[in-house]
Amino acid sequence: MTAHQPPTQADAKAVMAALARGERAALARLIAMYGPGIRRYAAQSLTVSSEAEDVAQEVFLRAWRHAERYDPSKGAVSSWLYRIAVNLCIDHNRRGGFRRFVGIDSMPEPEDDMPGAETEYGARQRLAQTQAVIRTLPTRQKQAILLKAAGELSGAEIAMALGTSEGAVEQLLVRARATLRARLELEE
Repeated sequence: MTAHQPPTQADAKAVMAALARGERAALARLIAMYGPGIRRYAAQSLTVSSEAEDVAQEVFLRAWRHAERYDPSKGAVSSWLYRIAVNLCIDHNRRGGFRRFVGIDSMPEPEDDMPGAETEYGARQRLAQTQAVIRTLPTRQKQAILLKAAGELSGAEIAMALGTSEGAVEQLLVRARATLRARLELEE
């Protein structure tokens, strides 16, 4: 498995079996396989994207603690991990929103808008617009499109992570993409 190839199901299941046996090296392999995608998903799903690393760490901590709960007959390792990530992001946003509402936490810091080279600036601006539109999507559409884009999951894996059917996932993705296209065209 190279850095650019997604892990195979056999590799992932072998790592989970080793993790369930308590092999610490398996956790490092699991993080190498799925860490970047989980962090990207969390960064896009969280109200405060800078907390993505904390959520990703919690995903893998839970995977370590509960590896024996993973049942390969019920779905892919990626689906199991992303289900944990989806739930953690929902909980994290709920708690954070309440904490900000009552003034316990300060509002999120604005992101750095320092432009790089002019060609990079246009791409950054387009990315920022896209991220802003994604944040306005209905929750299930947002989860599906982020799992597809940031997590690089298949329709079946997204369905497992969201606890729905592949057909429902396809509909969520179609609606999310249509909304994204329409809103981004309006902004141009």
